[in-house]
Amino acid sequence: MQWQDEGIIIGVRRHGETSVVAELMTRQRGRHMGLVRGGRSRSMQPLLQPGNRVEAVWRARLDEHLGDFRLEPLHLRAARLMENATSVYGVQAMGALLRLLPERDPHPHLFEALDVILDHMDDPAGAGELFVRFELAVLNDLGFGLDLTACAATGTSEELIYVSPKSGRAVCRAAGAPYADRLLALPAFLVAPTSRRLDRDTLIAAFRLSGFFLNRHVYEPRGISENAARDGFVQAALKALDRLEPPAGGEETSS
Repeated sequence: MQWQDEGIIIGVRRHGETSVVAELMTRQRGRHMGLVRGGRSRSMQPLLQPGNRVEAVWRARLDEHLGDFRLEPLHLRAARLMENATSVYGVQAMGALLRLLPERDPHPHLFEALDVILDHMDDPAGAGELFVRFELAVLNDLGFGLDLTACAATGTSEELIYVSPKSGRAVCRAAGAPYADRLLALPAFLVAPTSRRLDRDTLIAAFRLSGFFLNRHVYEPRGISENAARDGFVQAALKALDRLEPPAGGEETSS
């Protein structure tokens, strides 16, 4: 058997003395693994780094076998991704999210989203927004999507500022006011597109929202812990954003 597809490397592990098993998120065939013979050589190591996009040819005698990969470079961005903590943790965190999905289960929209996010990792606010959207997309593909289109109590699509932690549905300002302390904040950018740069509080609320439902529906039922890379990404993105924003009430001070 043989197929050819684009893929993004999300993980590599050693296999024997000279080879590696590469884990790719492919465009048409989902998360897929294969043996790369000679993958531990100096010439192959720059290619086999998380975040790189490659052209992959997979061969095996039977479909259920591990099979062999032959990889050619398409977009080598791993070196750039290693330049800051946001990128380093982000690649790891998104790889961990994709491992929640069944292997070889196609999710072409997640491949496209991953490719876009990796190209925007140098913008902490933009990367944070895209990362939260990616988490919500994974939740949706796992069968736990949130309904943020209309108020669960009234049906209105106006002033949606809360999310019910029980139903995962949006709640409008008027209906949610009496229960505000029990509801999760709904960042406005998840309801309607915006061209404004996200601020720190908005990003924190967004991370809290997606993290809550991942824990409730995925991590806790499976008896696993949240990947530590996610916390690393969140902290790195917020720190990078703090460096971009001037102190409140005055000009930036010199260090």
